[in-house]
Amino acid sequence: MKLRKRRLCAATGVVLGALTALAALPPAAVASPHPGGHPPTARRALPLGPAGLPERRTTTTLQPGVTLTRIVRGNAEDPALHWTVEVSIPGGDTSPDPDAPPTALKDRASADELAAELRRDGFEARVEEVTTPATADYRGGTLGWRVRIGTFDSQTAATAERTRLRAAGYSGSAVYTGWDGAATDRGPWHVDVLTIDPRTFRGTLDASYGPDLENRETTSALAASAAATAAVNAGFFVLDPRAGAPGDPAGVGVYDGRLLSEPVAGRPALVVHDDGRRTEIARLTWQGRIATRAASLPLNGVNRVPGLIRNCGGSAGDTPTSLPLHDVTCTNPDELVAFTPDYGGRTPGGEGMEAVLDAHERVVELRSPRGGTIPRGGSSVQATGERVADLTATARVGERLRVSTTLLDDRGRRMSTSPGTDIVNAGPELVRDGRVHVTPATDGMVHPGDPSWYYGWVHKRNPRTLAGVDAAGRTVLVTADGRSTDSLGLSIGESAEVARSLGLRAAVNLDGGGSTTMVAEGAVLNSPSDAAGERPVGDALLILPHPHRTRP
Repeated sequence: MKLRKRRLCAATGVVLGALTALAALPPAAVASPHPGGHPPTARRALPLGPAGLPERRTTTTLQPGVTLTRIVRGNAEDPALHWTVEVSIPGGDTSPDPDAPPTALKDRASADELAAELRRDGFEARVEEVTTPATADYRGGTLGWRVRIGTFDSQTAATAERTRLRAAGYSGSAVYTGWDGAATDRGPWHVDVLTIDPRTFRGTLDASYGPDLENRETTSALAASAAATAAVNAGFFVLDPRAGAPGDPAGVGVYDGRLLSEPVAGRPALVVHDDGRRTEIARLTWQGRIATRAASLPLNGVNRVPGLIRNCGGSAGDTPTSLPLHDVTCTNPDELVAFTPDYGGRTPGGEGMEAVLDAHERVVELRSPRGGTIPRGGSSVQATGERVADLTATARVGERLRVSTTLLDDRGRRMSTSPGTDIVNAGPELVRDGRVHVTPATDGMVHPGDPSWYYGWVHKRNPRTLAGVDAAGRTVLVTADGRSTDSLGLSIGESAEVARSLGLRAAVNLDGGGSTTMVAEGAVLNSPSDAAGERPVGDALLILPHPHRTRP
């Protein structure tokens, strides 16, 4: 069993308080030899800003087969960049998600009207057109027009103007123009790259969700609990309690070869076989059923609150869509959801029916309302709405109720997993066959009628976490800091270009924003962007110094 099952304890976390990001690392060293004499991170300069910007790289060997390359590109100060106030309706006023993008774009006529009103009230307002590049599945072009006020040398001055704006009855936020994504910006950027070479790596590359799925832990705590050499945050997860259980993966989650969270239909995922000795990007769907000798019923989900489908991409009948739609919680009152003890101490409570199974898949209890504990080694199936009658007619106390789940690839073929397989959810795709291939429309990052969401999440620069594999089979994990003047962050398009420049043949975007975290040798290396510091997340990718699995 993996170490994720252990409760976090003070003893394993002692090193976190004793180290700093820089002090934790050994002196700069040349990385272990690679084919061609260079690690993938040494192939070319990052494609950020104008050519010829200064770029400094430091490569350190963390353990055999694992290197960390820290890249700082660009100038410490760019005189062309400044602070301003963007007039907006903040996204998610009542949401605890600090990554909720603002509603900032308007049509030209509305933007002109708002700017004129602001000028009458004494503000130096201007209207700016926002255009975005095309991707593999999105035509790009004009997203809309934004309204901004003033040009300021400091965040303090911009914040003071924002306060004056709000006092006048408007809403806005202080923003740095370096986050807009202009190709002429001169930086700086801070990018960290972990490379795992399967030819010399003898450790474990593991996905960990912590003690249970329904709660969140920081990446550093997950790393400390497993005594990991290094770690990065992994997939998207539920953050808002109204969207499900905080910490629950918002998409596919396979750990030790077990499907513990179903895919968002057709979205890409990072698939790690045999501790990174075979890594791939795959687009996944799934099938799940419960069955007795006499009947069979389709499942809607695994280990999530029934009726709430974060990032959508679920079943027919989901509202507003059964297609992927990122950062949206689709709903369906009529669901059948399976649970394992990995979910947490108790299954979700509420109206409906729950069949509780023992370790031999025999029904030991039918409870209504649903919610409660699961027998050791057992499981349960919850039904809501119209599915209650289906479960009532199928499950009988004392009879066997088999629960089965199958992952399918993009051709509808069964994907084989083993105890050495871990899969974390992701999106959008960034690189395919060594070429930039960005898929925001396919993966639900284009919100119909809401260009501001695309503007904030895809178009603008943010902290990012990326993952992929190069032509030599090396797994590469990347973090880029953002939302500061010390590191501008990456747009999704820039993320794809960075991944390709690092030599990746296939790459995908993992959860980013305030979730972006890299840990090495007991210390958080990057600068997480949340005001509160490192964000607790749903799962993380851990690099361990030696195998922890018991192979069959």
